[in-house]
Parts: sequence; structure tokens; C-alpha cells
Amino acid sequence: MMVAIRRLVLDVLKPHEPSLLELTKAVGNEESVSSINASLYEIDEKVENIKVTVQGDDIDFEAVKQVIEENAGSIHSVDEAVCGNEIIDASETPQD
Repeated sequence: MMVAIRRLVLDVLKPHEPSLLELTKAVGNEESVSSINASLYEIDEKVENIKVTVQGDDIDFEAVKQVIEENAGSIHSVDEAVCGNEIIDASETPQD
């Protein structure tokens, strides 16, 4: 039984080009992605670190990864994954 991926939060490293907007549009055009949010959180001379959140009914991780790589990016880590019939948000704990 396969469980659908509903949300992914990815830490992505990319060069300045393509722009954040261009990469966001490219990932957003992937068939399994219904919405995307990309935020720049660190920039240096040659690269940008961005947080990419994608949502969909059944996200194809490999297809999303391929689009990011085709646009000169690389996924450093998967920081959050939500699977199942509905999307739930993480609960705060005393450690937070």
C-alpha cells in the first residue's frame, strides 16, 4: 500500500540564476504539485539557500527533485514530510 505525500519542505541550494521566481514556477508546473512556496533565507556571493514547501494530493518527489536539478539546484535535506489522507501541522512541544 502506497501512502500519498501531501507536503514536503525542502532545503535547496541554488545559484543566483535561475531566479527564485523562475525556479518556483518550474516546480509549480510539475504535475503532482498543486501549490508551492519558496523563501530565500541565505545568500552569498555565488549561491542562495531557499526553503521550498510543496503541496499536492500525491507529490512525486523524484519529479520535483528532477525539476530542481534541471534548474541547477540541489536538495540539501527534506525538512518536513506529510503523508496520508489529510495534511496536519506539527504540534509544538516543550523542546520548541
